[in-house]
Formats: sequence, C-alpha cells, structure tokens
Amino acid sequence: MTIMMDRTTTPTSWITRVEILHDDHAEDLLTPEALDFIAALHEKFACERDAILSERQRRRTEVDNGRDPRFDPETAWIREDPSWQVAPPAPGLEDRRVEITGPTDPKMAINALNSGANVWLADQEDATSPTWQNVIGGQRSLREGIRGTLTYTSPEGKHYAVTATETPTIVMRPRGWHLVEKHVRLWNREGDARLASGSLVDFALYAFHNSRALIAAGRGPYFYLPKLESAAEARLWDQVFTFTEDHLGLEHGTIRATVLIETIQAAFCMEEILYELRDHISGLNAGRWDYLFSIIKAFRTRGGRWVLPDRSNLTMTVPFMRAYTELLVATCHKRGAMAIGGMSAFIPSRRDPEITERALEAVAADKRREATDGFDGTWVAHPGLIETARAEFDEVLGWAPNQIGRQRPDVQVTQADLLNLDCPGEITDAGVRQNISVAIRYLDSWLRGTGAAALDNLMEDAATAEIARAQLWQWRTQERATAEGHRIDLPYLEEVLTEVAGQLPRGEGDRIDDAIDLVREVAFGETLPTFLTLPAYANYL
Repeated sequence: MTIMMDRTTTPTSWITRVEILHDDHAEDLLTPEALDFIAALHEKFACERDAILSERQRRRTEVDNGRDPRFDPETAWIREDPSWQVAPPAPGLEDRRVEITGPTDPKMAINALNSGANVWLADQEDATSPTWQNVIGGQRSLREGIRGTLTYTSPEGKHYAVTATETPTIVMRPRGWHLVEKHVRLWNREGDARLASGSLVDFALYAFHNSRALIAAGRGPYFYLPKLESAAEARLWDQVFTFTEDHLGLEHGTIRATVLIETIQAAFCMEEILYELRDHISGLNAGRWDYLFSIIKAFRTRGGRWVLPDRSNLTMTVPFMRAYTELLVATCHKRGAMAIGGMSAFIPSRRDPEITERALEAVAADKRREATDGFDGTWVAHPGLIETARAEFDEVLGWAPNQIGRQRPDVQVTQADLLNLDCPGEITDAGVRQNISVAIRYLDSWLRGTGAAALDNLMEDAATAEIARAQLWQWRTQERATAEGHRIDLPYLEEVLTEVAGQLPRGEGDRIDDAIDLVREVAFGETLPTFLTLPAYANYL
C-alpha cells in the first residue's frame, strides 16, 4: 500500500509530495505533520548531505593515492584555542557509567528499559536490520517506551512489560549519512523523485513525536551520531538540530548528541567535531569495531604493515588502538565533554557457566582499563554484564557522576601514533574460516530482519561483520598467505566458503544462499564496497 501526502508549498519549496511505499499500518507515526517535517528537513539539508558525501569520496581517493590522514593545519586554531568548552551535561546524562546497547524491537526495548543501566543506546543503525517493519516498529517501541505503555507478548505466550521504577536515559542512534530509506520518496515540481535520507527519517520521526514527552519526563531528545568522517558532517547535524529546535519550539541546546569516533578520518578531527556541535554535544564514544573496519578499509591497498592479522589479535592494547582511545579521553575532558568507552563483544551464556565466567572476566578487564584511563562510562551488549561493568567504574569514580575534571596532559598523540599499525599476530586458516563463517551467519540474520546476532558467544553487529569481510578482501588482494601456508586467493576462499556453508544448519526461511552471494560480492569482488549494508539493502531487503 502507498501513502501519498501533497504538501502546501511556497514559491521556494521544491518538495511537493511525500510518498510512503509501504504503510505497515503506521498512521500513528506517519501523520501529515510528521511527513511534512521529514520533507522540511530534506528541503533544507538534502543538498548539503549530497555535498558531504561527495567530499567523503574525494578524501578517500586521496588516501587511496597515498596521502595519509592528518591533523588539518587549517583548523589548528580550534585545537590551540583553550577558551571554548562544550555545553554542560544535559538532564539524564550527568552519569553515564554503564550504557546498554541494542535494537529497538519491543522485547529488546523492554529488556533495555528494565536493565538498570544508566543509558540505553536505542540502536536504529548497526544493531537493526533496516526492514521497513523494523524502522517503523522501532519508532513505535520508542514512542510507547517513553510514555510507559510498551508491552510485548512473545509467540510462546510470554508477556513482557517495563517494570523498572527508574529507566535508563534513551539516546537514539539514527542511520548514518550514507544510508537511504527506500520506502520514502520525495517528489519535486518537475515530477522527479529521490529517496529520503535514512538519517533524517530516523531523526525526524523520533524528534517530532517524542521531544516534548522526553522533556516533560526530565530528559530530552538525545542522539548517538554514527560514521562521521569530518567536522563538516558534524556541522550539518548541528544545523539540523538548530532547525528542529526552531521548528518544534524547543530551547536552543535542548537536543544533545554523542558522536561515535569510529572512522580513522574522525580520529584526526575530534576537537573540530566537538567545536562544531559545542552547543549540542555531550561527548564522544570510542566505537572500536567500526574504527577497526575503517582502518582496514582506508588502507586496504597499501600492503606491508597496513595488513592486520586475525581479528582476535586486534585488542584495545595494540598501539594504534591505545593511541586512539587515549586521545579521545584527553580531547573530551579538555573541552568539558564525556568520553564513553566501547563495547566488549563477549556475552554470557545461560547454558555454559565456564563461558559466562570467561566473558565476565574479559569484560571486567576491559572496563577496568577504560575507567582507569579516564573514560566516564562504557557500553555493554547484555544486561548480564551491567553489574560487572558498573563495579569497575564505581571503583574509580566512587560517588562522582563522571571524571570530566580529570585532565590528561600526559597524552601527546601524534599522526604517527594513530597510524602505527604494528600489531603482533598472524593470519591463520582459523582466522579466514572464522571471518567467512561470521560474515555468512551475520548476513543471514540481517537479511531475516535481526541486526544483532549472538555468534560463538560474541555479540556481532554490522560493524564486526564489516571487519570480517574487509579482512578477507584485503588478505586476498594483497596476496597474503596463512601461517599454515595457504595462499589466500579465490580458489582457497571458495574452498573454505563451501566447507563452512556445508556445516551451517538450514531451515525454513533462512537466507544463507543470499548471504553467501553477498559475501562473494562484498569480500571476493574486484572492489571493496564502502559498506556491506549498501548492496545488501538495495538488492536483498
């Protein structure tokens, strides 16, 4: 079914109609006023979005041609000016020591709201497969959760409801600037249509329907911003926020953002990102898995020291990851912002106490390191890890809500430090097999509508799948061999893929064959697609 909404236009308007290609009984969310707000955002910002995506490609071409990312000398004045600070912590974001991440389907939303975490990262991005049902269903879960009316009954008859007397502060993560929403088309006066921005659709529906309810509850419309690669991209978000505050009649600075530093490009402009968003930003997050993927992707053709070993060797203590997190903490605290740590992928197991014990030990060590380094909070992917993470931050923070006042003048990170990819470890047959297995199984889950999947006692999302397929592509095109002596070429990869696929359980409704085709496209092809979700979304959902 299609919904068409004709707009009342002015002489300067260029969007005359909004078309929804699948309504999914979403009249409560896709109201004429909400659709008009989506159109207004695109009318104001779509061209600038196009421009920043073009600029992304230009910078990537420069790196492909041998120019390393660097601290921009033209913005040195921002980094060297000691006078500016970001806005103080917003209501509900003063203490962020434990944040639970996860998708926004009703069951997971209720579990997150009951979890006891300080913050819930309500993820409409990497942990959500962007089916229209998930996009709209997630918005509905958030709307009902904010109003205290969210319930869910499983197919087995189990009833879920929010029972916590104090729920986490919600920080919603919309899709990145590069993603579109193909169920929303915007028509101009000439009769031409363009697909809507996934970022602006996610942001618009959440802000439009929930801002006033959140403010009335003593919090506010807060967002995690993913995949930024430049200060210009942060500036665009800041403009979106200011426009939205004016449109909805909110006080300037009510909307707050936390930016994920999860690209190598963003690592070189952390202060500039904070500066552009200074009235609207609460902090930065060390998005470790996407950051690793970004590094592999950026230097995929360089060879030599730019080729990383098995993912299991890519810990937070290797030099380039250590430099990145130390710089993030020092930068945030210098400007009065919070530094939020990343997600350890380990998860507990109900069936195996030994797995649970190992997971708790690994998470405790990871969070102890973050708290000691100065982070103000951290992520976990499972409610069973919250108390372990909180204990490590309580040990360092005590009764203080954060440690913003802890400056790190000892941190002096250089370009060479961020690009020091010397890393112990080898490429192994097991590493190749694991990457292929994770990529297939995760994409099977994603294509079936689930964007966060527990695989081999690790929580995998789009970011970790990106690492798996990017490593396969780089190892093959850089003519690497495994420690066991196998040349990583197409015949070898096809042999391993066939072996792995043959061991996977099949069932009604599985998408394993589609997932295999996708792995061949995004990992075995001549070029490396910038994101695996682009062809997956365009051709398979």
